[in-house]
Amino acid sequence: MLLDLLPEDSAIVLAAVVLDLVLGDPRCLPHPVVAIGRLISFLEPRLRRAIAGERAVGCALLVVTVGVSYGSAALLLRGARALAPGAGIAAALYLSWVSLAARSLHLESGKVAKALERGDLPGARLALSYIVGRETGELEEAEIVRGAVETVAENTGDGVIAPLCYLMLGGPALAIAYKAVNTLDSMVGYKNERYLQFGWASARFDDLANFIPARLTALLMVLAAPLCALSGKGAWRVMRRDCRNHSSPNSGFPEAAAAGALGVRLGGVNRYFGREVEKPTIGDASIPLTLAAYGGVVRLMYCSEALLVLAWLAARSLCPS
Repeated sequence: MLLDLLPEDSAIVLAAVVLDLVLGDPRCLPHPVVAIGRLISFLEPRLRRAIAGERAVGCALLVVTVGVSYGSAALLLRGARALAPGAGIAAALYLSWVSLAARSLHLESGKVAKALERGDLPGARLALSYIVGRETGELEEAEIVRGAVETVAENTGDGVIAPLCYLMLGGPALAIAYKAVNTLDSMVGYKNERYLQFGWASARFDDLANFIPARLTALLMVLAAPLCALSGKGAWRVMRRDCRNHSSPNSGFPEAAAAGALGVRLGGVNRYFGREVEKPTIGDASIPLTLAAYGGVVRLMYCSEALLVLAWLAARSLCPS
């Protein structure tokens, strides 16, 4: 078997990717991200009472949450290895598996596409509302597709490539620590009255953690585009031109690469809490936003992940130490 020919850490990474692609999140088993979310909810009010200053409290929340997440994962791995070699491998495989989200991203965004295929516009709007922050109640088909494409493109970076990078670099414990950073940003990284200062540290640290993975994701998309019957030249051109056309310092890179590969225009007007927000556009409207664009960005996600895995396995075989 291929796994028998690989070093243990390489075999675990490859097995985790396969499990994620085939099964997605193991919903019937305890999930570290759920535990991290509960930890954040538990810590927030207590730290707010114990520490003065919104930014200071937010920094404490970041340090404690990431520290506990990394430490818990490391202790679990060490304890499982002490119990039995097979238990150690099983624990490492499970933590690696649940740190990845390609299949789940496809399944959740696919609910939008399936509703559109049925001609169920209200159902597509509802499905989209679960994966984006904008208001979806009045969106037409092209705008619904845009939301789905933007979500898959952006989350290819922070839901697929970034955790895979940290898994490859530092093993399952580091991947779980990254998931803690990501979860903190999604829970407290909002620019509203409650979290603007409190979530500042979490949002900035998430930007830092995704700085290199986001740019690597864009480059992988450029390389993957021709393999997906998409435009590699377009991906490169638009990525270079429009990567800064986003409020996030990172999200614009994969979104621009995807837009260029697909030949579509992303960005534009979104509605949040009853207020229209006009964002810079990304890409050129060479091709209309249809379900074909959604199918293309999903292929781009999977192919980008495959290229990263193959490149890492090749590097590990050449430099096993």
